[in-house]
Amino acid sequence: MEQNAETRRMLPDSEAQPKRKEDRPLKVAPPKKQKPKHRVIRGLIYASLVILAIICFIPFLMMIINATRTNGEVISGFTLIPGNALLDNYATLSEYINIWTGFKNSLIISVSVTVLSGYFSALTAYGFTFYNFKGKNAMFIFMLVMMMVPAQLGLIGFYEISKTLGILDTFIPLIVPAIATPFTVFFIRQYTQATLHISLIEAARIDGASELRIFHTIALPMMMPAIATMSIFTFIGSWNNYLMPLVLLFSPEKYTLPVLMGFLKGSQVAENLGALYLGIAISVVPIMIAFLFLSKYIVSSISAGAVKE
Repeated sequence: MEQNAETRRMLPDSEAQPKRKEDRPLKVAPPKKQKPKHRVIRGLIYASLVILAIICFIPFLMMIINATRTNGEVISGFTLIPGNALLDNYATLSEYINIWTGFKNSLIISVSVTVLSGYFSALTAYGFTFYNFKGKNAMFIFMLVMMMVPAQLGLIGFYEISKTLGILDTFIPLIVPAIATPFTVFFIRQYTQATLHISLIEAARIDGASELRIFHTIALPMMMPAIATMSIFTFIGSWNNYLMPLVLLFSPEKYTLPVLMGFLKGSQVAENLGALYLGIAISVVPIMIAFLFLSKYIVSSISAGAVKE
């Protein structure tokens, strides 16, 4: 065997090793053409989505067009041609309410509630996810139970507490209690468990990062899709809140937009449908803007955890 090995070493490379065939480039198969059946199905899906989008947009289009028409034109029927009574409707609306003051008050309350609720709910969800402490499960179950209790049941007690603290007729009782939102905490916690692994937190702790720094630099950016999703619903809920501001606010200059719009029912503005449509259109604009910029996060938050590594 040693002699055979030595003989092979003495042979030239051309004789010792068989010649290899030249590497041929791999042929990439052209993409398969879609079958006519698949094209028809895809076309039907797209057509259905377009029709559904048009149906959803029609009420908003009717509202905007009717805001530019007179009362008689609105009663006569719907048309796609805008009217010329926009300024008259705005003047009629401004005679009874200061809609921009209500708009400002609603915006202050809604933005404050959305920001505070998103931040502190994320902080609470982070604690429930990555910390172990005594009574953790009991507290979480209590939070789930509180999700099932309607807020209206505690309205009288909340009014008495606000009266005792001297915060009636202010924005404080409308903003501060919204920090504790059980459903937002529950939603962000479930999202965090599916997307944020404990190994990232432990690695940051080993590197010497503080707990608050870990939360702000690692956890909070990864929670943003869930926070943005819940921020949409929080903003809409706070913007459309009618009962609480009606009970807790007394000064007309502090009324929110839904309360001012409720006062129009018993005024002469209710007889002018064009002015009423104009007020509704102004109140809907912030909700549409919120959906326009934040709705893309709903899909990413819902699909989180769908693919497991």
